[in-house]
Amino acid sequence: MKRPGLFAAFGIELEYMLVDRATLAVRPAADEALRLAAGSAAYVSDAACGPMTWSNELVAHVLELKVEPPAASLLGLAPAFHAEIQAMNARLKPLNLCLLPGAMHPLMRPAAETRVWPHDYAEIYAAFHRIFDCHTHGWANLQSVHLNLPFAGEREFARLHAAVRAVLPLLPALAASSPFQEGRATGLLDTRLENYRHHMDRVPLAAGRVIPEPVYTEAEYRAHVFAPMFAQIAPFDTDGVLQEEFLNARGAIARFDRGSVEVRLLDVQECPLADLAICELVQRTVRALCDERWMPLARLQAWPVERLHTLLLATMRDADRATVSDAEMLEAFGCAGATSLRAGEIWARLLEALWPVASAPEPERAALEQILKHGPLARRILAAAGPQPHPQRIVEVYAQLAGALERGCLFLP
Repeated sequence: MKRPGLFAAFGIELEYMLVDRATLAVRPAADEALRLAAGSAAYVSDAACGPMTWSNELVAHVLELKVEPPAASLLGLAPAFHAEIQAMNARLKPLNLCLLPGAMHPLMRPAAETRVWPHDYAEIYAAFHRIFDCHTHGWANLQSVHLNLPFAGEREFARLHAAVRAVLPLLPALAASSPFQEGRATGLLDTRLENYRHHMDRVPLAAGRVIPEPVYTEAEYRAHVFAPMFAQIAPFDTDGVLQEEFLNARGAIARFDRGSVEVRLLDVQECPLADLAICELVQRTVRALCDERWMPLARLQAWPVERLHTLLLATMRDADRATVSDAEMLEAFGCAGATSLRAGEIWARLLEALWPVASAPEPERAALEQILKHGPLARRILAAAGPQPHPQRIVEVYAQLAGALERGCLFLP
């Protein structure tokens, strides 16, 4: 079967946490939710619901919702995601459960509240838990969006990988949604990524510096990414259960088995409309870089990991207000001549350049205008909750987020 080429299809996966409807306490009931969705007497690991599929994740309190097969366009997908979220909430209501959006549960204590998925693929999950301890925030409390971008052949992979690497550090400026951990503001707007970048510290080469290495052929990738991490984990993974592409935990991973690059640095938002809007602007930006709109690809391909990693740390902390002063980076994103811009200003310029206003703007574009005006979800959560909120106030704010997910609308101050 012929694989789709660049920008011919898009895979989207959204992750949500299962919580008590009244208290928002974490509930490990993903197996029961999937059984209900599938209409099955037995536990299942996925349930197809029209064009959408629900799947399990490593922990038993998280569900993933994805479009299958990948869609030809991201625009117009949000209503289908929203309808299935409403259907799942209806299934969960008799169990006094609901779905909670946002990249981290703000009060969860994973050491006491985590149960690793016990059904299909349990051997793989058990191996991860034995080696890394999955009862931590970096494994049990991080809900994200995965954007899958296809490639056909090595030439397309080289272009796509270079463009995605360049965009990764700017993603928290749009998508950060995790300002709290265990009831306290962390000082980071994207706390999920701080946990994510350390969740495999026992085998550091599995995640690297989060930003992928500048390699642009499958042979280079296997030699410089896969082989070193497989060798490093081998003393812990004596049965070889984890010697697979899925061990790779960089912020964007090459899936040569599927012919796609999977972007993992986006925090999940309060509703699919926001997620799809962000993903659409991201893919337009990646496409512009692939097309060498502002800079020759060879220059992008030369950017070292550390240069991109430094900016990523800044946007994890300050999101849209992080300062970008690297002249070549500014040039790459169509901001040549500027000496310094905030990351949010770069996204605003990209929106105007890559998504001109139509006479009847798409809902996704209108959503982006609100996100850029009011800041990423993390900033809006902090504005609503306050800098040092009582746990009950945090519950009240996140109950509003759960309501926004049910209604399919943005959470705005």
